[in-house]
This record gives sequence, C-alpha cells and structure tokens, in this order.
Amino acid sequence: MVFPVETEQRVKRRALTVCRDHVRKVIDTARKVPLIIDSFSKGDKNLTRQLFNEIKKSEEDVDVARRMVSQELAEIGAILISREDFLRFTNLTSEIADFCEGIAFRLLEIMERGWAVPSDLKDGLKKLSDSVFEAISKLRETAMTLNYGSDKTLEKAREVEIAEQVVDGLYRELDVRLISSSLDFPVLLLLRDVTQLLEDAADKAEDASDAARVLAFAM
Repeated sequence: MVFPVETEQRVKRRALTVCRDHVRKVIDTARKVPLIIDSFSKGDKNLTRQLFNEIKKSEEDVDVARRMVSQELAEIGAILISREDFLRFTNLTSEIADFCEGIAFRLLEIMERGWAVPSDLKDGLKKLSDSVFEAISKLRETAMTLNYGSDKTLEKAREVEIAEQVVDGLYRELDVRLISSSLDFPVLLLLRDVTQLLEDAADKAEDASDAARVLAFAM
C-alpha cells in the first residue's frame, strides 16, 4: 500500500515530538548530576539526599516517556519505516538517566557512611560532571535539528563527539588520581564506579548522536 507523503510526514512529526519530550526529561535528570556532585563536595548531606530523590523521580519520568514513545510508534505502525531508528535513539538516551541515578546513589552512600574524600578529587569530579553534562546538552541540540536537514544534525552530532573526547581525557586523568590516592578500598570502589558511570553517560550520548545521524536521513 502506498501512503500519501503528507501522512508519512505527519507521523514523523508525531514520533519526533514524543522523542523530543523524552530527551527533555533525560536532560532534566542529567542537569541534577553536577548539582548533587556540588552538594557532595560541600558535605551537604540533606541536599544530597534531596537531589538523589529528585534524580530517582526524574529517572522514573524518563522511563514513562520511553514507554510513551514505544506506544506512539506502535500506534503509528508500518507507515513509519524509520520507527526502529526512533526506538534505538530513545533507548540509548534512556540509559543516560539510569547512569545518573547510579551516580547519585553511590555519592549518597559515601556520605551516609561518613567516608572522607580529598578536596582535589571532589574538584575532579565536579569538572568531569560539568563536561559530561555539556556532552548530553549537545545531544539535545542534535535532537532539535532532526527536522532541519541532515547536514545540521551531522554538525551537531559532531559536537557531541568532540565533547565526549574531552570527557574521556578528564576521566582517564581522574581515574589515575583515584588509583594513586590513599582512599580506603570501599570508597575507592564507589568513586571509581561514579567516574565510570559519568564516562558511560557521555559515551551513551555519543552513541545516541550516531543514532540521530541515521535518523536524520530518514526525516
């Protein structure tokens, strides 16, 4: 069956709308990570606990939005040939929110147990988290260009890639500092988990930007 061009464009807009709403919720979750690392650095346990609860709630909102994307694509059906590309993009961005919740949980656990972390390592965490959020923000910009032509999307996706490379350098530097520190083993493990999850979030943003590249050609 051949569908009118107008119908295909309309369903693409429907799919893009729910995908963008999903990305917005991922950004809302990721935005809180630098905040919780700042409260962790300042030793503000109450604020850290509050931000953890907010991140956990935001992660749940992301999951709801992801299911809405899946439902919308199911309702659209086979008329949208690129629906698998939409799903891949959404699933990749959802993982970023999962990583954010894992970061927040580990930071709160360190504080709850009263484990001390040197200020230079806290500063390294703040710098790394700011760079990670920069990469994720670039991903949102990439998603916003999806109906403005593939060239624009490719340009923004390249910015995500560059931002991820900055994260990679900061992560490696901080990881060596952690290994070389005199931290107790339990807190060392948790902090290395935090840095790994931060890098994973940036990696996932790059993966999602690659998916956006593919999606752009279908728009």
